[in-house]
Amino acid sequence: MSAEKVLMKGNDAIAEAAIRAGCTAYFGYPITPQNELIAYMAKNMLEKSSQKLGRVFIQAESETAAINMVYGASCAGARAMTSSSSPGISLKQEGISYAAGADIPLVLVNVARGGPGLGSIAPAQSDYFQSTRGGGHGDYYCIVLAPKSVQECADLTYLAFDLADQYRMPVIILADGMVGQMMEGVELPPEKSPEDLPKRDWIVGGMKNREARHITSINLVPAELEAKTKARYERYELIKQKEIRFEASGGLAGGPADDITLVAYGTSARVCLGAKKLAEKEGIKVGIFRPITLWPFPYAALAKIAETGNPILTVEMSLGQLVEDVKLAVLEADPKKPRAEVHLLGHSGGVIPTEEEVFAELKRILKR
Repeated sequence: MSAEKVLMKGNDAIAEAAIRAGCTAYFGYPITPQNELIAYMAKNMLEKSSQKLGRVFIQAESETAAINMVYGASCAGARAMTSSSSPGISLKQEGISYAAGADIPLVLVNVARGGPGLGSIAPAQSDYFQSTRGGGHGDYYCIVLAPKSVQECADLTYLAFDLADQYRMPVIILADGMVGQMMEGVELPPEKSPEDLPKRDWIVGGMKNREARHITSINLVPAELEAKTKARYERYELIKQKEIRFEASGGLAGGPADDITLVAYGTSARVCLGAKKLAEKEGIKVGIFRPITLWPFPYAALAKIAETGNPILTVEMSLGQLVEDVKLAVLEADPKKPRAEVHLLGHSGGVIPTEEEVFAELKRILKR
C-alpha cells in the first residue's frame, strides 16, 4: 500500500523529511526564499502532531553562528542541519570548510536566489560553483544533491543524512528558489527511530574510562595534514564510484537516437521537459540529461552521450557554471569518435528560461 500523498511546499518537504530522517538538532537564521523551512522546524522540532520530540531548534544570531552550532552539535552526536539562501550560505563557508577538514557529517540546505551580493529573492542556480567546488578554503568537496520536484526535496533530504554519516562529510541540498516555493503532492518517507540511526564511535563526550577524543581540522605538521587530506580524497574517489545519480530521457534512456541533448538540473530541467514536448510536435527528437548529484558529477555517463556527435545544449539559471562540467564530460569522450558541440542558454539575476526560449534555441542550433 503506497503512502498517502500530501500537498506541501518544497521548503516544508525538506524540513519534514529531515525530521523523519532523524535530524535531532537544527540551527538557522531567516532569509528569503527558505523562510518556510526554518519556520517549519521551529514549529515541529520540539513537538509534532502532539508527539513530544524534544529535539533542538535554535534561531542563531547569524549564519556564522548557525554553522558553528551545527559543527558542535554533530561533534556531540546529533544529526545536525542548517539551511539558508545564497548570501547566507556564503557566510557559512568557513564553518563548512572546518567541518570538511574535521570529517564532520552535517546537512546544509541552500534554497538559492539571485546574486552576486544581496542580489534578489528570485530563483537562481548561480551557486553551482560554490557548492560543487568546495566553496570555502582548502582542498575538499561536499556531496551536492539537486532536487527538481517537491518529491525529490523530501527524498534527497532523507538520503542526505545517511550519506553525511556514511562518508563523514557535509552534504548540500541545492534547491533553487522555485523548487523551494512550489507546491506539489509528495509521499513522505517513514519516520526513523533513534535505534535506526548509525552509531558514532568518534564523537566527543562520555570520556569516563576511555581516552579523550579530539575533533579538529587543525594540524600544524604539513606532512601530516597532507596525508590526512590525501586520505580524504581516497574517500572522495569511493564516492565517485558509488554515489553518482542522474536521470536520462529520450534516446538516452534507450529510445531512438536524439537530434540534440539538453542538460539541466532543478527548475531548468522542468523547463526542458516542456521544450521537449514542443520539439516532438515538429518531429525533433530531444534527450534530457539531468544530473542529480552535482558533485560527484556524472562525467562518464554524459561522455557516452557526447560520443554520438549530436549537439548538447546546457540550460541553466546562471551565466555558464554547469556548462563547465558538461565541457569536461565531453573531453572524456572517446577521441576516436566525433565530439559533441556544447552550447549554453543561461540566465542570471533570478530570470527563469521559458519552454519557448529553449525550443527556439535548440531549433537554431539544429538549423530547423
